[in-house]
Amino acid sequence: MSFQETGRFVQPEVISTHFHFREGEVIADFGAGSGYFLAALSQLVGPEGRVYACDIQKTLVEKLGIIAQEQRLSNIEPLWCDLEAIGGTKLADGVLDGGVLINTLFQIEDKETVLQELARVIRPGGKLFVVDWTESFAGLGPQPGAVIDALTVQSLAEAQGFAFDRTFPAGDHHYGSAFRRS
Repeated sequence: MSFQETGRFVQPEVISTHFHFREGEVIADFGAGSGYFLAALSQLVGPEGRVYACDIQKTLVEKLGIIAQEQRLSNIEPLWCDLEAIGGTKLADGVLDGGVLINTLFQIEDKETVLQELARVIRPGGKLFVVDWTESFAGLGPQPGAVIDALTVQSLAEAQGFAFDRTFPAGDHHYGSAFRRS
């Protein structure tokens, strides 16, 4: 049995149940990468909703479009974004009902600007879910010095107008934090 089969690592179909997104909402996967969460997020918001699959790597954005087509996920919109720049998502102010930042924040240098940009595009009352590594595990995930702990994420998010809501289980080597935009 692999680590994913035993539940030790992030599983989209399990973790997404903690997001409480509703049908028809407009959300974003910031740092969508290989599209690991696309199907789960697409299902949560349904055919009337929209999921922006944001990434800075243009080749990945193209791949996200192919995955969405192959899986017939008509509510997915791949979007090239630079999260480390205000306006870098190319989304309008307050256009999102929510967003997820999964295994991405540890890779980013300017975390404050990222959270400022997310606060700009998530409407007041909207939700933000952060899932990241609790540790560097067996050569997987971030280098030990790149791990960003949940309390630091909470402090950064609160400084940008997010209110801490709750934690949620995210696997043996990850934490999950939920926030609401003030």
